[in-house]
Amino acid sequence: MREVELSDGVVTLSPLRLDDVDAHLAGEDELLARYLNGGPGTREGVAAYFRHCREQWQLAGPLRAFGIRAGADETLAGTIDLRFDGEGLARGQVNVAYGLYPFWRGRGLATRAVLLASRYAAGEGGREAVIQVEPENPASAAVARRAGFTPGKRTHGQDGTRLDWYVRDLITDPA
Repeated sequence: MREVELSDGVVTLSPLRLDDVDAHLAGEDELLARYLNGGPGTREGVAAYFRHCREQWQLAGPLRAFGIRAGADETLAGTIDLRFDGEGLARGQVNVAYGLYPFWRGRGLATRAVLLASRYAAGEGGREAVIQVEPENPASAAVARRAGFTPGKRTHGQDGTRLDWYVRDLITDPA
């Protein structure tokens, strides 16, 4: 597996590792469980998902999951993943999903992570980045806008949840 590390000097993105499981579980709160993880994580479930993420990296699969790392010791501050294939995505669209642990919120780290991930997605052939946000999650919509995404269409997920799309052209503006 090719180790990928992206950094802007403040935030570093690198693939999730099994030794991130405990930090993830310690940082998970109600907002992450609701909007990103689909429910509270368990040690077994998070470890299985992180193993799946590693396999996707090894196979160059459609999922590229990164840990968002911050501080001098690159502490795990959250996660961001890119999906190059998925429900409702057109060819060349890449879904971007992110979440920070409570201690790290409000510092601009999510915006920085989205910009780094968008640049990576453009380099991997992505033509347009998409962030899907539930209307009840204004903080995530604010990150999308700060990262240069513009409002797009409204859809519904498989479970009926309404989603507002924010999009960014990766061809002319790769971040």
